[in-house]
Amino acid sequence: MTLLTETATERPATLLDDYRRVRRFSERLAETLSPEDATLQSMTSASPTKWHLAHTTWFFETFLLRESIDYAPFDPVFQTLFNSYYNTVGVPYPRDKRGLLSRPSLEMTLDYRRSVDEHVERLLSADDLSDEQRRVMVLGLHHEQQHQELIVTDIKHALAHNPLDPIYREGAFRLGVAPKLEWLERDGGVRPIGHDGEGFGFDCEGPRHDALLRPHRLATRPVSCGEYLEFMKDRGYETPQLWLSDGWHAVQTEGWRAPLYWRDEGDGEWTAFTAAGRQTIDPAAPVCHVSYFEADAYARWAGARLPLEEELETATESLPMEGDFADTLIDAGWALHPQPLAAAERGLAQPFGAVWEWTASPFTAYPGYRPPDGALGEYNGKFMCNQFVLRGGSVATPSGHLRATYRNFFPATARWQFSGVRLAR
Repeated sequence: MTLLTETATERPATLLDDYRRVRRFSERLAETLSPEDATLQSMTSASPTKWHLAHTTWFFETFLLRESIDYAPFDPVFQTLFNSYYNTVGVPYPRDKRGLLSRPSLEMTLDYRRSVDEHVERLLSADDLSDEQRRVMVLGLHHEQQHQELIVTDIKHALAHNPLDPIYREGAFRLGVAPKLEWLERDGGVRPIGHDGEGFGFDCEGPRHDALLRPHRLATRPVSCGEYLEFMKDRGYETPQLWLSDGWHAVQTEGWRAPLYWRDEGDGEWTAFTAAGRQTIDPAAPVCHVSYFEADAYARWAGARLPLEEELETATESLPMEGDFADTLIDAGWALHPQPLAAAERGLAQPFGAVWEWTASPFTAYPGYRPPDGALGEYNGKFMCNQFVLRGGSVATPSGHLRATYRNFFPATARWQFSGVRLAR
C-alpha cells in the first residue's frame, strides 16, 4: 500500500486514490473484530479500535471539512469525543476513559466514516484544493497510517488480557534463520541527517542539519529471541549492574522477567501471545515487545550499546524501503508478528518493517526546529520530553509510511509496541 502522494503538487486523482486506499485499510484491520472487541481499552496508553476509526475521521472533518462553508458536522458532540490532544480546537474527552464510550456504536462509527469520506472525496474530485488543504490531506493520510499501527498494537494488548488467548487475525509463521551476528564497520565524520523538505515528512524529522558521527559498528541484524533467552538464563533480570536506575525500579515494581506477552510454560519452554494466538517462541525471530530499559540492559550484557539515531539513519538512507509491513504480511497470509529471515543476507538485514529499534537518542528538537503554526503545531513538538527515539518501523507499520528520517518515540517503559533491539559498538 504505497502512499503515492508526497507533495502538495500531486494530481488530485492520485490524492483521491491514496485517500481511498488508506481509509479502506483501516477498516480492513478492524474487520475481524466484534463490536465488543472494538470498544476495549486495556490501559491509558492504548485506545479502542472504534476510537481510532473515529479519531482519524475527526481529523479530516476538523482540519479539512470544517473549513468548507457548506459542511454540516456529522454530530457536533464528536468534536469532543474524538479529539485526542488538540487543545486549541476544543477540550478533548479524557484519554483514560475512551473505553467507556459504548456510544456511538461501531455501526454508527462506520457511518461517520462513510459520511466524511463522501464529503472528502467530493472535495478531492472537484479539483479546487489549495496548497494548504493538500498539505493537510497528506498529513491526515500519514496520521491515519500511524493509527493503523496503533489499531494492531492496542487490540493485541487488550486481547492478551483474555485467558482464552483469542486470535485477532489468522496468519502463518515463517520458518527462517538467525545468521551469526556480525558487525558492519561505519566511518565517522560530519554527515547531514533529517528530512530535506522533498516529499512528505513530519515536522519533527527536520530541519536537515549536520551531525558528528564517531566511527562505530552496527549489528547486521536485530537481536533474536534465542539470544534474548540467553540473557534471561544468565539472570539478566536479576542483575542490577546491567540496568539504569529507573529501569531497575521498573523491573522491581512491575515484576518484569521476560518481554511482554511471554509466558514460562516450564521445562525451559516459553510461549508468546501474538496477533495470531499463543505460539512457542521462535529463537530465530527478532525479539520484540521490550522496553528501552530492557534493550539497554541487554546491550550492556552483550558488551555493546544501543545505536544513536543518526547512526541508523545514515546506515539506512540509501537502502530500499522493503520489509515485512502490515499490509504486505496480511496480503501474503503471514502473521502480524516479527518473522525470522528466510535466509542469511549480506549487509544490514531487516532495517525496515520487522521491529522498531530503540536508539540511545532522546526525542528532542533538531537545531532550528519550530513547530508549525496553528492547531497542527501540537502534533509532535509538545512531546519532546522524557521519550526515546525508535527507528525502522515494524510488522504493524503499513507500507508507504516510512522514510529513513522517520522518528518514532515512546517513553522508556513502553513495551506494547513491536519494539526490539539492534546493537552498536
